[in-house]
Parts: sequence; structure tokens; C-alpha cells
Amino acid sequence: MRAVRYHEHGDESVLQVDEVDRPDPAPDEVLVEVAAAGVNPVDTYFREGSYEPYGLPAIPGVDAAGTAVEVGEAVEGIEEGDNVFATGLSGAMPGGYAEFVAVPDDRIAVLPDGADLVAAGGAGVAAVTAWRALVQHANLRPAETVLIHGGSGGVGHAAVQVAAATGAHVTATAAEGYHDDVAALGADAVLDYNRDDLAEAVVDAADGDGVDVILDHRLDQYLGFDAEVAAQGCRVVGIGENDPAIGFPQSSAARGKDLNLQLMSMFNTPSLADALADVASLWGDDIAIRVAHSYDLEGAAEAQRAVLEDSFLGKLVIEP
Repeated sequence: MRAVRYHEHGDESVLQVDEVDRPDPAPDEVLVEVAAAGVNPVDTYFREGSYEPYGLPAIPGVDAAGTAVEVGEAVEGIEEGDNVFATGLSGAMPGGYAEFVAVPDDRIAVLPDGADLVAAGGAGVAAVTAWRALVQHANLRPAETVLIHGGSGGVGHAAVQVAAATGAHVTATAAEGYHDDVAALGADAVLDYNRDDLAEAVVDAADGDGVDVILDHRLDQYLGFDAEVAAQGCRVVGIGENDPAIGFPQSSAARGKDLNLQLMSMFNTPSLADALADVASLWGDDIAIRVAHSYDLEGAAEAQRAVLEDSFLGKLVIEP
């Protein structure tokens, strides 16, 4: 089969397309013919060496979706021919940037009939992170108010849909050019993150009471802002930062509101298969992953550059 690999750590130029043996699935694995693999920032972290992959040469790609073509004898609930999607790959095993990938049964779930396999290829990290952050960690409830920072991003656009599906009142930030798209995903208010009165606008969108839940992808940049716009007892879920030295700079505001900060990583999800199944149950009616651009295997380097540097709505994917 053909697969993208890197034989050493470095920038995206170390990615190359190789001919390699098709994997044989273990008893607890499913061999998937890949229709699409999502491109995530975490893929670049493994490639450049800040996260350690399973070894070198390595096949990147945390996410994948496609058709089950061989099912290990110990696997339950998945049959040959099922359309499936997976996440949590490439850290301890080969990833999804390949024509085939062997996926452990605790990282894969069956998709509903009619699901778009290309869109599903970009769903794993984005949708599972959004689901776990808002439903499992924040316990978002109907009629609560939620702020989604970066509502046009991979996780952000999934989070807007998850939040809307719970019956929450959703405010999201996004560049002006994406406002109509983010509103179409279910946001009740979409605000330009560059506006000078953003904090006031967020509070106004929550009827002047502040927000109950915040999903923050840049804690080092927005945590003080979060304290300012939060309602009493607000739950802030942090999924990323550019500076590891994070904390509430407005400590009096944070303490006075009894704020709760929950840091999370999708890779700590107790059962990725269960989380994927939860996402699959919402597929179509409540969650639709948007594909901003698709690349072939030879375009993997450009895709990994773009996921860090370009502006787009939704997800980038690779179609082998």
C-alpha cells in the first residue's frame, strides 16, 4: 500500500510517500480501507518531535474513516463492510495517512448509514474533543449559555453543533467572513474576536448575566477575558494554549465568581470508542463536519503547513 511517512523529525518537508506492507490486523483490531484522514495540529507535533510517535519511520494521522475490510476475531460490534471512523492513532501505532490502517477496537466506531466518509475522516479529534469538553467535563445543560472561542475551527465548529444540540444558547467568536457559516451551524450569536468591545458583547449576548460554560482553545490569551465574561460558577474547559505558564491573571474576578478551570486532552478519554459512538449517534441531524479542503497523499506536507498557518472553516482531510 501507499502511505505518508517521516523517517526523521523535522518540518513538513520530511514527509514522503512510501510503498509499505499492508498491515495484518491483530485479533483486537479492524483493518480499515481509508477513505479520508483528518489533518490536525497534533499530527505536526508528532512529526516535529515534541510528541513522541511509536517509532521511526512513522505514518502520521490521528484520525481516519473508511470501510472495515478485515475484522479481528476478538472484535465485537463491527463487521466487514461497515463504514467506520477512528481517532487516537499515530501515537502508539501507525496513523491514518495511508491506504489502509489497522485500528484497535477501543478507538473505532461504526458510522450511521449514509454518513459521508470524507467528512467522517475529519471528525475524530474535533468531535470527540467537543463532546467530551462540553458534555462530559462541563456538563452543559439545556438553556445554559456557552461561549465557544474560535467557532470556525475544527474543534470549534463541532463544539457549536454539540452545544446547540444540547439546547444551550451558543455564542461563538470567529473572523467576520465566517459569521454566516457559524450561525448556520447553530450559534445564536457570532462575534468578531477582534472587536474592541468583545467582552461587553459576549455578556450582552448572554442577557447581561455572563456565560455558564466556556470552551477555550488559547488559554494563555483568553483566560483573563474568560474571567471577565463568566457568570457565577462558570465552567471553563481548556483544550489548548501557546504558553504553558497559564493561570487566571484576574485572580480576584476568578475567585469572586467561583470559577472552575478544567484542562483536558482527548487522548485521556477513558474510551475513545464510546465517545465516537456518542458522536455517531448525533451524526447528520446534529453534527455535520465541514471539509474545507481535501489533499491526496502527495499533498500531506502542504496540508500540515495549512493546518497551522491558514484560515478556514472546518477541517482539512487527506484522501488516499
